[in-house]
Amino acid sequence: MRKNIKLTALAAVTTALALGVTACGSSSDPAAAGSGGGKADENKPLIVAASPSPHADILNYVKDNLAAKEGLNLEVKEFTDYVLPNTATQQGSVGANYFQHKPYLDDFNKKNGTTIVPVVNVHLEPLGLYSKKVKSLADIKAGQTVAVPNDTTNEGRALQLLAANNLITLKEGVGTNAKLSDITDKKGLEFKELEAATVPRALNDVDAAVINGNYALEADLKPAQDALALEKAEGNPYANFLAVKEGSQDDPRIKKLAKLLNSDEVKKFIQDKYQGSVIPAFGTPQS
Repeated sequence: MRKNIKLTALAAVTTALALGVTACGSSSDPAAAGSGGGKADENKPLIVAASPSPHADILNYVKDNLAAKEGLNLEVKEFTDYVLPNTATQQGSVGANYFQHKPYLDDFNKKNGTTIVPVVNVHLEPLGLYSKKVKSLADIKAGQTVAVPNDTTNEGRALQLLAANNLITLKEGVGTNAKLSDITDKKGLEFKELEAATVPRALNDVDAAVINGNYALEADLKPAQDALALEKAEGNPYANFLAVKEGSQDDPRIKKLAKLLNSDEVKKFIQDKYQGSVIPAFGTPQS
């Protein structure tokens, strides 16, 4: 999921939602969509809203290779924004979505009064520390400059990554919204704040840079091979998950899909296809 999200104006969202739901051509019956409005019919399709990649790719792998064996009729609807999947799930035109992480969902629910809940973690698109001037973490010394994304979510993630690798020290208890002012020991490093999408282009001008997984791929970087450090999947709050409207967690179709998304087959698919740029992050989402 890309993190530099720009929410559209309310009027635009309302118009887009009307078009998006019409385009889906799906039933508005909550029970049929699996949104908790009634007892779900296991034989009816489970419609899942997803970002095109890697989310829809992973779901389509499940649909084409695993779903039939579990008796799951799965449909995948692609969305290119980060508002409609949640509003469609809340309203019942889709039964679930797969595109977001917990910090984004928490903020969305708070701002929109929605009741979307995570079901199961699936993958992480890890931030990584990259450099064209040094070859290891040990080569990063006082006086050097590190570029970091300047938006709240990504900068916090970047600083946590640097702290986890002992390049800086953060205030005790600082969480995912850490800022440069929360650094208690820069260990002589200088920082350059840039828009997340532009950080890869700064690699030649700085000593190291923290880059989002999707932007690393666009810059022909291979996270598993080229990163000096990568976020860990275990316990990471930025794992992307399957989500539903509260009350739909016990829909048998949701349970089947959750099981398949955390299967050995999906793990191998993610590892083989994305080669470390997307990594499995299975398990129960953080509360």
